Amino acid sequence: MAETSAGVADRARGPVTGLEPNAIGVVQDTVIGMASSAPAATVGLTLASLAATTAYGSGPILLLTAIPMLIIANAYRRLNMWNAHAGASFEWVGRAISPYLGFLTGWLMVVAYIIGTVSAVEVIGPSLITVFGGTDTPGKDFAIAAAVGLVMLVIAIVGIKITARAQIAMGVTEWAILLGFAVAGLVVVLGHHPGTFPVTSGWFSPTGIGGHGDAVGGFLAAVFVYGGWDGTLYVNEETTRRHINPGRAALLAVGLLTVLYVGCQVGLQGVVSPAKLQANSDSALVYVAHVLGGSGWAKVMALAIALSVVATTGTGIVLSARIVYGMASRRVLPPVLARVNRRFATPVLASVICGLLIVGISGVYLLASSSVQNAFDNVVAVTGLLFSIFYILTALTLVVYYRRLITRGVRNAVVLGVLPLAAAGFLGWVLVLSLMDAPASQVESVIGIVLLGVVLMLVARFGFRSDFFSVRRESYQPDAAQ
Repeated sequence: MAETSAGVADRARGPVTGLEPNAIGVVQDTVIGMASSAPAATVGLTLASLAATTAYGSGPILLLTAIPMLIIANAYRRLNMWNAHAGASFEWVGRAISPYLGFLTGWLMVVAYIIGTVSAVEVIGPSLITVFGGTDTPGKDFAIAAAVGLVMLVIAIVGIKITARAQIAMGVTEWAILLGFAVAGLVVVLGHHPGTFPVTSGWFSPTGIGGHGDAVGGFLAAVFVYGGWDGTLYVNEETTRRHINPGRAALLAVGLLTVLYVGCQVGLQGVVSPAKLQANSDSALVYVAHVLGGSGWAKVMALAIALSVVATTGTGIVLSARIVYGMASRRVLPPVLARVNRRFATPVLASVICGLLIVGISGVYLLASSSVQNAFDNVVAVTGLLFSIFYILTALTLVVYYRRLITRGVRNAVVLGVLPLAAAGFLGWVLVLSLMDAPASQVESVIGIVLLGVVLMLVARFGFRSDFFSVRRESYQPDAAQ
């Protein structure tokens, strides 16, 4: 499909920033998006809860949830064809709908990535201690988390190329371990080994065994599981064919994550009885690995979880820094955050701030009192909801930006209108149900995050006097396309 003249002009100009153009390809970008989702750590967190909530119908739930995720990934792809900007949805929502809504979208993106990364970092200590042995204490956990955070910060500063190489090395190892155990688990279950939970027709139904599954609850968990694939778009200015490849990488990331998540859930949930799985829910992956192969293989699984956390720490720093950089380039954040180091071609100051925030918040959580930890847990619990909000806004932006093209043919109407609206509606439904079922403390956390974003938006509008808030609204002009 042809692009708008604005999109063509954007491409002709090429990257106007100091970020290194054409530094990574679609494969590296796909790996970054997958690593941002932290597959092993995510499966470890949700294996037992998904099995229980869906009455072992988690496979169909994960497959069905992948459909709106693919639709929204396609929305990212189409919008990136218009404007390949590191701020992604911040830029798109701001220029197509409202700059004020665009700022809030960017703010939610930054918060989601930093808090989501912190929630993963807090488990790196116990995972590594499981691998190498020793006594787990809060002090050791923080020391390990801080060391990992600082090492990944250095890698993030040195450049996107070394970041991509590190992500590939960790990702391939992590995913090979996960899939290897998933296949082994499925073989054991299908072989009716003693102690396993047998596969029945309920495993292939969204309502689970005997119709006792909570499909709504399953969808709520599944939306959380997939969050993070959009990371492929925030390094678009550093990717080859920056208008095309980041969107393709997003679609590939969602597709490959679907294979990983469905394979691991179906392959591992029946290795032990439901009672034993729930009794060991806090360390479900390591426990299942121990049942399959003993303590040695349990350490291998703990290594996969550790690699997952290390990888997502690295991508969390890189991606949150790129979003901050993109917003600062529009002067809605201090312009100094948009500065790029000439030697490394990375936004060093933005990276340092994001990295130290992740390490600092991790320290507060791991070393603070239980009341502080409970407050932070409420914020972590709503991270998936923040992802849902900016996914919804991105899908709606696609419809708004391409509204003049939607009426030109059935295919355009479906791809640019019906499907993104349906995906946004699904996530909106999940969001509303989540907020209705959430305790008051979590709802207050969402409100507090949004209100803080409003305050920062007013600072950007009247303090920094950013011209982003007066930018002309744009839309696709079919007759002007080239």
